[in-house]
Amino acid sequence: MLAATTEVNFHSRLDSRARRLISKLTFAGDAEKLDPVQARRAYNFSRRQYVWPTETVGDITSIERSFDGTPALKVFRPRESGEEHQRESYVFLHGGGWTLGDLFTYEPLCRRLANQLDANVIWVEYRLAPEHPFPAALDDAVAAVQWLFKHAENLGLDPRRISLIGDSAGANVAAVLALLNRRAEYGWKFERQVLIYPCLDLTASYPSHREFGSGYLLTRELYGWYRKNYIGDHDPKDWRVSPIFAAGLKDVAPAVILRAGFDPLRDEASAYARRLRLAGVPVHEIFFPEMIHGFLNMGAVLPQADIALQQIKGAIQRLGS
Repeated sequence: MLAATTEVNFHSRLDSRARRLISKLTFAGDAEKLDPVQARRAYNFSRRQYVWPTETVGDITSIERSFDGTPALKVFRPRESGEEHQRESYVFLHGGGWTLGDLFTYEPLCRRLANQLDANVIWVEYRLAPEHPFPAALDDAVAAVQWLFKHAENLGLDPRRISLIGDSAGANVAAVLALLNRRAEYGWKFERQVLIYPCLDLTASYPSHREFGSGYLLTRELYGWYRKNYIGDHDPKDWRVSPIFAAGLKDVAPAVILRAGFDPLRDEASAYARRLRLAGVPVHEIFFPEMIHGFLNMGAVLPQADIALQQIKGAIQRLGS
């Protein structure tokens, strides 16, 4: 049985707090002249005051990058709930256009997710573009999940209860991983995939790309820079970079898909949800019509971020195991 769509009851106009964030955070220069190293520093500095407060979690386990190509991992375990059960685990793949983003900007969200979902959240330190273009991020994600399935029990994780959660560019990698592992090619199937305002079509051809290409934080120029950094001259219709072009979606993990109303990526998220349903995959959509791309990691200033986490938790429960 397919899950229903959750529509959050807000006015379908841009939230005033989001509007103020746009005025403070929008990059106004020439994206083609951006230096990735400087851009990462600027991104970290500019986002510092907006990310979630740092919560206490039950435990953190760090795993260094290994010689076999497995990237560095960090396992965030939730505060003890006192319940006797084997928790779910979520492999977390961060956003930032495959170019920006690191543990500095995403650790507060990982901690919050662990506590909110009462689940283990596993950060993957995948390599960034343009220094490491496609398929480096995907290769790192594949290596990470293969290693986790193999060593899950040693880490106290249940390999039958490992899922994916991705944010923006990380959701792109998560969606591709779900396709690659639809028949347990990596040892076990993923229990589900949570795609948060996912990048699914790197041709950027949906109407929302034109409608929200300027004035809504993720501008046309900036998103073009991200895509160029990641795929260069690679075919943007290759399903390994644009999973919406996959020939079939049958048997992929059940999905929770969150989208925002004022986001260039809005329409491709809706289209992917429709394709999943047509393939018989259970899907639950969450829609915040008044929000912008990236809002889930701005929990210090946007109350919708906390509502979104509650909605994600509810959607996961409705999808079941």
